Amino acid sequence: MCGRYVSTRGPEDLARRFEVTEWRAADGPAPSWNVAPTDEVWAVLERAPRGRDGDGGAAGVRRELLPLRWGLVPSWAKDMKAGARMINARVETVHEKPAFRTAFVRRRCLLPADGFYEWQQTKVQDTGRTRKQPYFIHPEDGDVMALAGLYEYWRDPAVQRDDDPAAWLMTCTVITTEATDAAGRVHPRMPLAIGPGHYGDWLDPARRDAEGLRELLTPPAGGRLDARPVSPAVNNVRNNGPELLAPVPPAA
Repeated sequence: MCGRYVSTRGPEDLARRFEVTEWRAADGPAPSWNVAPTDEVWAVLERAPRGRDGDGGAAGVRRELLPLRWGLVPSWAKDMKAGARMINARVETVHEKPAFRTAFVRRRCLLPADGFYEWQQTKVQDTGRTRKQPYFIHPEDGDVMALAGLYEYWRDPAVQRDDDPAAWLMTCTVITTEATDAAGRVHPRMPLAIGPGHYGDWLDPARRDAEGLRELLTPPAGGRLDARPVSPAVNNVRNNGPELLAPVPPAA
């Protein structure tokens, strides 16, 4: 799974990298070295100015940088609590699971990340006990990753008016697969990514061929990843800062 990640690029940088045409810096999350489920995260998506499903035609579609809540809440969910359990969607079943299948063919996004955390079970030699050693996994070249994501709208029944901004919650999830390379040595699952040459194909709301979309999904950084042990301070969601990325000796 992907349960924590790092996203420190500012909106100006992200807007330039992803050729975004619509964004407002004041609305978004601050840089985070410990993004956790239910946090707000930056997402890149394409949609029509009016309507909620991207059916406005190619001419009306615009690329936006928006803050979304991490943890997808299906449109049919009774409340937003479901999102905490849906931070990831498995690529093997994303096209058929009721919570994700509609979003997969109609509402896809990119989630910019510097890297992600995974945990490995290790045994402490002095005590014989096991502990979880966190690792920071990131592209070898330090470039940004565009994690493959889905987004969804959820209508809050407690808000009466449809045109009230509080009536609509936008949430997202990260698509994952079996881990390879450096990530596979730490944890059996890892997030998937979209290469720069396929951003437009992935985001295009008019593209709805499930198999063709699945072919766009690749290991982040083309599998050229580095993994280093970092402080267990990352285990606490209240800890947040660049010091979390400092390498430490692995647990022994």
